[in-house]
Amino acid sequence: MKYTVITGASSGIGYETALAFAKKGKNLILVARRHEQLKQLKEQINQINPSVDVQLFVYDLSVTENVYKFYEEANAFELETWINNAGFGHYGSVMDQDLTKIQNMLRLNNEALTIFSTLFVRDYANVEGTQLINISSAGGYTIIADNVTYCATKFFVSAFTEGLAQELQAKGAKMKAKVLAPAATESEFAKVSLGIDEFNYEGVLPKFHTSSEMAQLLIELYESDKIVGKVDGITYEYHLQDPILPHAVRFNRDVE
Repeated sequence: MKYTVITGASSGIGYETALAFAKKGKNLILVARRHEQLKQLKEQINQINPSVDVQLFVYDLSVTENVYKFYEEANAFELETWINNAGFGHYGSVMDQDLTKIQNMLRLNNEALTIFSTLFVRDYANVEGTQLINISSAGGYTIIADNVTYCATKFFVSAFTEGLAQELQAKGAKMKAKVLAPAATESEFAKVSLGIDEFNYEGVLPKFHTSSEMAQLLIELYESDKIVGKVDGITYEYHLQDPILPHAVRFNRDVE
């Protein structure tokens, strides 16, 4: 009875990833703020594969206390894979940005992800077959105009996860850390980023992936030996890659 944890599972990539892992027969621990959407997801999973056990948790992970509470509850189960998908964006200039929204974005996109990653690595680094997959963005490798702060949060995710992956390799750990970097994906992301009620991807963006397509690309990353799964923001081609960011050799403190 091993479990895959997916944060931000009530919509978008998280929702579709839960369905994709259910099809693979993986037991699931799903967390999000919206209980009704999680219940609907569980019902859909039961139709796809009734043998899959699904545990639901309702938490706002932008609240630090909730992050620790949820990890403690999730860790009561035997964990195999942890997918940090929860996050949201912001569209607009730095000068005009709402700092309350930005603080919540930083807590969710970076603080919660770092805490979960750290705790999961501490407990499972030497467990065979374990994986940590953090969701970054094409904006975690390229700064996009009027998305500066959001891109900065995703640069952090990319750098942190790539660095962690190489740290685990250097230590001979059994866990694999990986980063998925989608480009524009049809989900609730644009509505939240823009602060609007509706957004129609079709006809507005020349190219985008559906959340279901991105979930399948995440599965490809999960099943591969590569560290990075990145969508090209221009061509929308998907590439499984070794770490992209430069990685310096650690300074040897024993050298006088």
